[in-house]
Amino acid sequence: MSAVITGGLPLATGGLAAGVTVETLVVFGIILLALVLFVTEWLPIDVTAIFVMVLLILLGPDGIVNFTQITTTEGVSGFSNPATITVLAMLILSSGISRTGVVQILGRKMANFAGDSPHKQLLATIGVAGPVSGFINNTPVVAILVPIVSDIAHKGNTSPSKLLMPLSFASMFGGMLTLIGTSTNILASDVSARLLGQPFSMFEFTKLGIIVFIVGSVYLLTIGHRLLPERVPAEEDYIQEYELEPYLTEVAVVEGSPMVGKTVPAAIDDAAFNADILGLVRDDEQFIEPANATTIRAGDELQLRTDRDTLASLVDEATLGVVGTPDSDADLVADEQAEQTLVEVVIPRGSFLAGKTLASSTFRKRYDATVLAFRSRGGTIRDGLEHRPIHVGDTLLVQAPPDSIDRLSRTSDFIVAHEPDKPEYRTDKIPHAAAIMLGVVGLVAVPFEAIGAWLASATGIGAFTALSALSLPIMLTALMGVVAMVATGVIKAPELYDAVEWDVILLLAGIIPLGIALEQTGGADLLGALVAATANYLPVIGVLWVFYLATGLITGVISNNASVVLMLPVAIEAATAIGANPFAFVLAVTFAASTAFLTPVGYQTNLFVYGPGGYKFSDFLRVGAPLQLLLSVVTVLGIAFFWGLRPA
Repeated sequence: MSAVITGGLPLATGGLAAGVTVETLVVFGIILLALVLFVTEWLPIDVTAIFVMVLLILLGPDGIVNFTQITTTEGVSGFSNPATITVLAMLILSSGISRTGVVQILGRKMANFAGDSPHKQLLATIGVAGPVSGFINNTPVVAILVPIVSDIAHKGNTSPSKLLMPLSFASMFGGMLTLIGTSTNILASDVSARLLGQPFSMFEFTKLGIIVFIVGSVYLLTIGHRLLPERVPAEEDYIQEYELEPYLTEVAVVEGSPMVGKTVPAAIDDAAFNADILGLVRDDEQFIEPANATTIRAGDELQLRTDRDTLASLVDEATLGVVGTPDSDADLVADEQAEQTLVEVVIPRGSFLAGKTLASSTFRKRYDATVLAFRSRGGTIRDGLEHRPIHVGDTLLVQAPPDSIDRLSRTSDFIVAHEPDKPEYRTDKIPHAAAIMLGVVGLVAVPFEAIGAWLASATGIGAFTALSALSLPIMLTALMGVVAMVATGVIKAPELYDAVEWDVILLLAGIIPLGIALEQTGGADLLGALVAATANYLPVIGVLWVFYLATGLITGVISNNASVVLMLPVAIEAATAIGANPFAFVLAVTFAASTAFLTPVGYQTNLFVYGPGGYKFSDFLRVGAPLQLLLSVVTVLGIAFFWGLRPA
C-alpha cells in the first residue's frame, strides 16, 4: 500500500526545539513504546523487537503513512545485517566449543584448585569465566559454569550466593577482551562501521578490557565479596532453603478412601484441590514420580505438595491420615537417589516454558517431573504453582527420576544447576575446535596487509602484497568456522538450530531498523544536540562520562543490544556537535552496555544466576552500583588515554 500521509512537517515550536518534525515525534513514540514493553515484559523481548519492526514499516513509505522513512527493505534489513549473521555464527561456534567439554574440564580443574577456601573459589570462578568469555560468547559460558560453581560452593561449604553473581560479572569483564566476547560488541562494531566507517578490530579494546578485568576482579575479591549476601545456605538442602516444610506432607490412604482403586493422576481432582502426588510408599518400597498407571491401594503412603487448608479438605473428603512432614531432602527422596532427584532448573531465554504456566505447558508429561516451588523475580512461589506465569530467569525446584534430570540437562530449554554425573562430551574433538577458533580469530586479527607490505618492501618481491587477501571480515571467518565444525564433527548438522539463541537473533533483526529510523528522521541529531548542550557546563571527558552512565542505566532495564542501537547514533551526533572524537563515544557506549551490573534483568547472564543464587533485586544494586561507578571512571579515563578525546 502506498503512503497516503506525508510526514516531515515541522511543528510549531511552542516550546519544542525548532526543526522537530512529526516524523521525529513518531519515532520517539515508538521508542517509548518499545521501552515500556521491554521493561514490563508484556511481550517477550524478541516479539517486542519484531513488533517494532512491523510498526516502523507500517508507518513508513510502503505502509499507510510516511512518518518513519523506513521502507520494507530497510525494515527487514536487520535479518541480513552482518552483525546478526555474525552473532548467529558465533553462537554456533560457542555451542561447538561447549560440546567438546573444554569449559567443563576447565571448571573441574577450577574445583580442584579451589577446594574449601572461599577466596580460592572466588578467584577460580573469576579466573576461568573471564578469559574464556573473551573468545566464547559469555552467555553459554555462564550457562555451563552455573552448575559447576554451585557444586564447588556446596562441596566447599560456601554459600553459592557468594560465587554466582561474581561469575556473571566476570563473564561481562571477559566479554570486553575481544570483539567476539559478546553480541553487543559485534552489533556496536557494525553500527560504528555504518556511521563512522570505523569498525572494531578483533583486539580493538583488549588493552582497556584487560584493565577493566583486573580492576573489576580486585573489586569482587575485596569489597564486592563483603557486600554479597549469603542468600542460599551452604548446605544443599532445598526443602529448608525454599521453606517447603509447611507445603510437603505425607498421608496414609485408609480403607474406604475414595482414592482406593484410582490411578495416581485421577486420585486428586485438580480443579478442586491444588495438590500434587510426588511419591508413593508401598510395603517399604518408595516410588518417585509413580507411573500414571499406578493404582492406589489402602495402606499406601502418599507424599503430597499442598498447602495446609487444601490438606485439611483432602483429609476430610478423601479419608486420609496425616503421617508427617519431610524436614529435609533426604526425607523426600529415596536414599540411593537423593542427590539426583531434587534439582534446581533455570529458565533461559528461548525456553518453551517462558511466558507459560505449568498448567498450560507439557512440562510434567514431557519430562515426568514435578515442580515443588520456584523463585521468580526475587520471591519464592510455593502454592498455586500451576497457574503462575513463568519468566526468563525463574528457577524451578524440580523432583524427577535421574533419567528425567539427564533429559532436562541435555536440552537448551533449561539450565540444570547440578552437573550431570556422566556428561557426554566430545573430548576427542577439542583439538579440532581449538584449531577452528584459532583460524576464525587469526584470519581477522593478524595484520596480513601490513606483513605483506613489509615483506614486499624488504625483499622487493611485489607478490607478497597478495597476503592482504587473507584479511577477512569476522562475519565470513565465523561462517567458515561453522562449516569447518560441522565437517570435522565438532557439532552435528541437526544441532545447528538448537545452538542458535533465536530470541537474540530476532531481537537484533527487529531492533536494528529502529536505530536507522532514529538517524533518518533526525531524532539522533535532536538528542545529540540536547546532550551536547551539557558541554557548556562540562568538559568533553565529562560528557563522555555522562554517556557511559546513561547507557549503563538504560541497559539495566532493557536489552543491552537495544541500548546500543539507541545510544550509539545519539553519542556520535553529540560528539560531532562538540568537536569530540566520535569513536571514543562509541567505545564508551559499548563498554557500558556490555557491563550491566545494576539489575538482574539487563543482561542474560545475570538472569542465569538470579534464582540459583537466591538473590533479591536489591542485591544487584548494592553490589553492582559501586562497581558500575568505579568502572565508569576507569573506562572513561582509559578511553581518553588510548584513543583521545579529540578527532585525530
